[in-house]
This record gives sequence, C-alpha cells and structure tokens, in this order.
Amino acid sequence: MDRKMANRKLIRLSQLKNKLATENLEEIDWVTFGVIVKKVTPQSANNGRTFSIWRLNDLRDLTACVSLFLFGEVHKEHWKTDQGTV
Repeated sequence: MDRKMANRKLIRLSQLKNKLATENLEEIDWVTFGVIVKKVTPQSANNGRTFSIWRLNDLRDLTACVSLFLFGEVHKEHWKTDQGTV
C-alpha cells in the first residue's frame, strides 16, 4: 500500500465536498476509499442502457455519502459487487 500511495494525497470521502470547494484537485494526484453502504437496484436510462447507483461512505461521518453512478462496461463488470465492499 505504501508503494501505491507514494506521491499521492489521501482525501477521505467525508472531506471531499470541502476539498473540492477549496483546492484544485485536478492538479493533485489524489485517492480516496469508500465502502458501499447502499446499492440501488439497477435502472434503465432513457436510452435503454442499464446503470447502477452506489452510495459510498468512509465510515467516519455517516451523514456524508457520495453517490457513484456506474454505466457501460463498468456497470456490467461491477453491478453484482456486494454492499459492504471497500
């Protein structure tokens, strides 16, 4: 993990909104981790394609969740991922 995190900044999901408002994250090599705390049943978009929505949390602030929308190949590959997965 130390090798993978070298020269990267860890930003907790619960801090992401504040960091987006105060820092230019496009200029930083950053990483975050999250736990799938809720999964919505896959849905169909207007164009007929199926997608998933996951709610992610870092387990520090349970009120601060991030919604992650999965489309295309990402949806096909990961839609069965279990709730509780990091």
